[in-house]
Amino acid sequence: MAAHNTQKNNNKTAKPGGKAAQPLIIAKTPAEEQRLKLERLMRNPDKLAPIPDRQKEWTPRAPPEFVRDVMGSSAGAGSGEFHVYRHLRRREYQRQDFLDKMAEVMNKEQDYLDKVEENKRMADERTAKRRKKRDKMKQKKLMAKKAKLEAKNKKDDADQSSSSSEEEKEEEEREADDDAEAPSFIMGKK
Repeated sequence: MAAHNTQKNNNKTAKPGGKAAQPLIIAKTPAEEQRLKLERLMRNPDKLAPIPDRQKEWTPRAPPEFVRDVMGSSAGAGSGEFHVYRHLRRREYQRQDFLDKMAEVMNKEQDYLDKVEENKRMADERTAKRRKKRDKMKQKKLMAKKAKLEAKNKKDDADQSSSSSEEEKEEEEREADDDAEAPSFIMGKK
């Protein structure tokens, strides 16, 4: 009978569909488990990888709109009523805890958004201050450059006017010298 079972197992390992049986490998570490999963995915890259849906967040049941049998754990309630009351109370406490946690999460989100807005405003202020400083320095450099250029132009104008007046004087002297050297009949003098 044992021989018969091994023969069945051998038949299972060699499938006629062309798929070879994969040896069973047991992962010993999480990294090895991840490697095995990747290898299995990469055997057939055309096949879509299974991506699990995100788990839905737990929300408590909504409170009842109308409570018919109001009871408590006080006298007059039957022994079975206490358990019903206890379950209702536990459910209500869970709902209130959930609402408190949600309010806390919302407050944290709002605080975070406020802080981000404050940081952005402060960064904009610093940027504006530095921009103003850069513009002021540029203006200062531009004014210094203009003043230097005007001073140079004034100096050139002064040099040109003085050199032109000197040239005029030199010309007059040359003419006077030419007049003195030239014979009187050329100049029209007698």
